[in-house]
Amino acid sequence: MARRCTSAAIRAARSSPTSSAIRRRRVIARGSSSPTTSTGLEQSYNDYLTGSNANLDTVFRSALDKLRGATVTGNDLILTIRAGAQSLARRLLRGKCGAVVALEPSTGRILVMATNPAYNPNLIEKHFKEATRSNAPCGAPLLNRATAGKYAPGSTFKMVTASAALDTGRFTPSSPFYDPGYCIEYGKQVRNAGNPEAPETFGNLTLSTGFEHSVNSVFCNVGKTLGAGTVLDYAKRFGFYSLPPIETPESERVASGLYDHGRLFDPKHPDTQVDPGRLAFGQERLQVTPLQMAMIAATIANHGATMRPTLIDRVISPDGKTITHLHPDQLGRAIKRQTADELTQMMELVVQGGTGTAAQIPGVRVAGKTGTAETGRGNFNTTWFAAFAPANAPRVAIAVVVENQNGGFGGTVSAPIAKQVMEALLR
Repeated sequence: MARRCTSAAIRAARSSPTSSAIRRRRVIARGSSSPTTSTGLEQSYNDYLTGSNANLDTVFRSALDKLRGATVTGNDLILTIRAGAQSLARRLLRGKCGAVVALEPSTGRILVMATNPAYNPNLIEKHFKEATRSNAPCGAPLLNRATAGKYAPGSTFKMVTASAALDTGRFTPSSPFYDPGYCIEYGKQVRNAGNPEAPETFGNLTLSTGFEHSVNSVFCNVGKTLGAGTVLDYAKRFGFYSLPPIETPESERVASGLYDHGRLFDPKHPDTQVDPGRLAFGQERLQVTPLQMAMIAATIANHGATMRPTLIDRVISPDGKTITHLHPDQLGRAIKRQTADELTQMMELVVQGGTGTAAQIPGVRVAGKTGTAETGRGNFNTTWFAAFAPANAPRVAIAVVVENQNGGFGGTVSAPIAKQVMEALLR
């Protein structure tokens, strides 16, 4: 990931219409003295990096350089990425396929965006066959899994279903349920998933307990009561069916939602076209990105308000002046503050004594939700964990996904990764 834009600088210099050269500047992560670049940001912010943006100060400086025949020097992009935590996330993903995304809930700053396998586009031309071989362990190696990887969310989607249940007033955290180990959907039993932290059948319990122990039958019945249309409406409030509005090119981002034969599917008649029970606990045809799941956790942490996620903290001119800087932008309100507060308490229970105990941080209140999605290939699962901390004053929200885990669960595979990254960010 960390590299200098040498090849791009050469191309820019060769294409310059004047006798002066253009020196492309750097994309730098916070807390790092070395340049960190992203193909997407290089493309989106090429004008700033080459000093050809329309900012008055830059225009004046570039014009003088061209008149003198001097090198036109571009600007630096200072990222919101925290270099130390980013490096840690990449180390924790080593040998695995997946992604880690962490946000600052109150501002939308993206603190970590790590994906594995990572790749350096500058090397692709020399090693194209190796980089694109179809038998690669992770498949699709040239993919930013954080923003364009589509995964079944499993039980992390229960954050959305619980939001709809509470926000509509149809349920409260203490609403009673009876769990026989399954729910009846279209005349057939939909059984609870296997779970190493809890028994298969709970009997009498509440919505809060069902969330804590990720009981599928509870959420299946919630989905049937609310209807698929209501659940999808709340998903859209969190950003589903829209491209995440970060600064990378649109081609490097995908929307989360239902997918049918590889295409985004927004049903006109959801109550007849979508299975509400399976939708409610993250199955059906749901596909989500890690960034989207991190945004859900961040929205709950931010009392129900969704902030625009951003990778750019500020743009700095060669002489050290700030050309532009981050202005936090609220995209909208997904849920009421009371709903977010109730969800926070339920998510804390998940980490205190439910399926997410591996994410506990001594002295820090952590709110989280596990997820495990079957892949349909033997015992291999996609494992998830979404969380934020401290629960009483959130400074970081996170989503971790790890692919192709043989018998693995979100609480045992992804939660420990989230814990370590959150610890690093909180320090």
